[in-house]
Amino acid sequence: MTTPLREARATRRMVFSGLGALGVAAALAGCAGDSGSAPTVTAGDELATASEVPVGGGIVLTDAKIVLTQPVAGEFKAFTAVCTHQGLTVTSVDAGTIRCSHHGSAYSADSGEVESGPAPSPLAEVAITVDGDRILAA
Repeated sequence: MTTPLREARATRRMVFSGLGALGVAAALAGCAGDSGSAPTVTAGDELATASEVPVGGGIVLTDAKIVLTQPVAGEFKAFTAVCTHQGLTVTSVDAGTIRCSHHGSAYSADSGEVESGPAPSPLAEVAITVDGDRILAA
């Protein structure tokens, strides 16, 4: 008489015990989103040129963790690009809205205020200066 084969299924306990402490830390870190929420620039760093930021839209500077917007012609704003929901980087700016497509949050490109959740709070404003056609970190 033969015994039926049981399907082997890995449990969390099996996976985590096999990974060890370092593997668990690495696995959990991948679920946490971006680390830190502060932009990674210093005063005087050139962020973009004015011509790169569309009127009514903006650009996401992923490496710098900054989103630049131009709500109306000649008026530039900057906010942290780190979504307040889970710390992931926002993904786009269009039609006056900063969007985080990861979970559906939306922010005003003019004020950084939450327009729709799940984001719990607005994006923090980032100080910038405009020198001719150059947009600089302040």
